[in-house]
Amino acid sequence: MDFGIFILMQQRNKHKTSHQILRDAVEQTRLADELGFGAAWFAEHHFSNYGMCSSPLTMIAHCAATTRRIRLGTGIVVAPLYTPARLIADVAMVDQLSNGRLNLGIGSGYQHFEFERFGVSLESAKARTFEMLDMLELGLKQPKFSYEGEYYRQPMSAISQRAVQQPMPPMWITSVDPAFVSRAVKSDHHVFVSGGDGGVEKMHAHRVLIDKVARAEGKDPAGVKVGLLRAAYASNDKAEVDAYLDCARYQRRVALSLKRRTAQIADDYQVEEGIVEGEPTLEEMRALLPVGSIDTVIERVVSEIRALKPVHYCFQTQMGDFDHPTMLRQLQTWSKVIIPAVQQEIANDPPHASTAEREVAAA
Repeated sequence: MDFGIFILMQQRNKHKTSHQILRDAVEQTRLADELGFGAAWFAEHHFSNYGMCSSPLTMIAHCAATTRRIRLGTGIVVAPLYTPARLIADVAMVDQLSNGRLNLGIGSGYQHFEFERFGVSLESAKARTFEMLDMLELGLKQPKFSYEGEYYRQPMSAISQRAVQQPMPPMWITSVDPAFVSRAVKSDHHVFVSGGDGGVEKMHAHRVLIDKVARAEGKDPAGVKVGLLRAAYASNDKAEVDAYLDCARYQRRVALSLKRRTAQIADDYQVEEGIVEGEPTLEEMRALLPVGSIDTVIERVVSEIRALKPVHYCFQTQMGDFDHPTMLRQLQTWSKVIIPAVQQEIANDPPHASTAEREVAAA
C-alpha cells in the first residue's frame, strides 16, 4: 500500500489570500512528490472559504507540470455539478497532461449551499451521479457513445481527447452508501472512505460493510481496492497538536453548517464558525484520531490499516489556518519516520480475510 496527502485549501480568515493558498498547495504537492508519496488529492468546493479549489482537474493539470512521479487525484469531482460530455473530455485531457497520473475521485456531493447556487437539486444528486458514472465509463472506454437517462442524454458522440490510462483512469468512488459501494465493487473501482471523527471501530464497520457488499456481488472481499482518508497529525510538541485539533474542529463546524443550511455568511464567502450541538470535545477527537506524539500516530495508523486493509492511506494536514511551514515539516516527518515505521510493522501481515471467512476458519 502507499500513502498520500489530501489538500482542502481552506481560508479560515483572510490573512492569507486565495493566491497564497493555491501556491502553498502546489508547494506541498511538489514536496510530496520529492518525498515519494503515492498521491496528492485536491478537493472541490464553491462559494465559501471551506475550500478554495473550484476545479481539482485544473489544479491537477498545473501540478502535473511541477511534479514527476506522484499520482494526482480529484478528491472529489462533485459529479452532479458537471455537464457529462465536458467532464469526460476534461478527464481525458488531464490524464494526457499528467502522462497517465490521474486518479479520478467521483462523489455525489453533500452541501446544500453549493447545489442551490448551481441550480441543481441535492435530492437528485445520487441518481445523477449514477448516470454520470455510466457516461464516464462509456465515454472514456469507447471511441464513441450515446446515452439516454432520466437526467442526461447524449447523442452519438466521439470524444476527441482519449485518456493515456486504458481502459480509463482508475476511478475512486467516495461513499459508504451501500449502493455506491456496490457500484464500485461491481465495476472494479476503488472505494474511497473517510474515517471522519471515528476511531478504529469505524474502520472495522466500513470493512464489514464493504465485505458484505462484495459477497453480495459475488466478489472476493480481499480483492476490493479501498482508500482511506484521515485527519492526522504527528508531533511531540503538544501545542502543535492542539493547534491542529482546533483547525480540525473548525473544519467540522463549517462543513456541518454548509450541509445543514445553517451557515452564517456576513457579506461575502466567509462562513462564520459556530459551536455545533453535540460536537466532540478536543479531547474526544484526540482520543480517536491518529493525532498526537509520533509513537501514538504510528500505533493508530497501524491499527487502522489492520482494521480496514486499504491499498491507500491518505492523510490531511492542511486544515483551517494551520501554518504552512509546519505542514511542510509534517510531510517530512511522515516520509522519514512514520511511513517507514508503519510499513515495517505491517510488512508481514496476512492478506485480508472477511469476517465470514474468519468465522468459517474458526469453526
